[in-house]
Amino acid sequence: MDLQKQDLQQQSAPAVSELRASDAERDRIADILHDALAEGRLTADEHVERVEGVLRAKTVGELEVFIRDLPAAHRQGPGSTPAPAPHRPTAGAIPIDPDDNVVAVFSGAVRKGRWRAGRRIHAYAVFGSVEIDLSEALFDHQQVVVKSFAIFGSVEIRVPENVSLRGTGSGVLGSFEVDTLDSGDPQAPIVYVDGWAVLGSIEARPKRGKVVADILDRVQRKVDRSLRKHLGH
Repeated sequence: MDLQKQDLQQQSAPAVSELRASDAERDRIADILHDALAEGRLTADEHVERVEGVLRAKTVGELEVFIRDLPAAHRQGPGSTPAPAPHRPTAGAIPIDPDDNVVAVFSGAVRKGRWRAGRRIHAYAVFGSVEIDLSEALFDHQQVVVKSFAIFGSVEIRVPENVSLRGTGSGVLGSFEVDTLDSGDPQAPIVYVDGWAVLGSIEARPKRGKVVADILDRVQRKVDRSLRKHLGH
């Protein structure tokens, strides 16, 4: 009976091309079309027509139609699994000195809302609490490091659901917890949480329902610049 049930489940499972397309998949296809325009493989009119079709597409199979005659489609198809984010930042990508310090000593400190995240953020909680909420932040850089120190205190970090999240740290009579997260978009920001907690806690996890809108905005800006260039504006 179990084998029959398994066969029925496999038969009823939809093909990859029938799956609903995500915003990250649409963005990736739009990037391929942008590159094809820059290489002269598509005219400006063809590019506009295909991008409009990408925005209307509902399934992965419908997205494939717009790039199947382009070389990039055969190097990495829409159904392929993106490589996971590396566990360490790229050498030289992160400065030694912090772009921002968030400090709480016998107090509380919060950084949240619409703010511009630097490449390196330092958080210090000494008999206090620090909250760093990146769910609505503007990411100018793909790699961001949050160096955290909690001594008899707590550091809480929240990120959007469509970024990658990595953690490397430890706790001494305390806790260091980072929920590893992989984005489906290879261009999405990667947030690295590092540091240590002494009789305190450091926690980093995604914030439900929050996503980085700039990824789509960045793709659209590239499309607009390319169109202006080819239309002579």
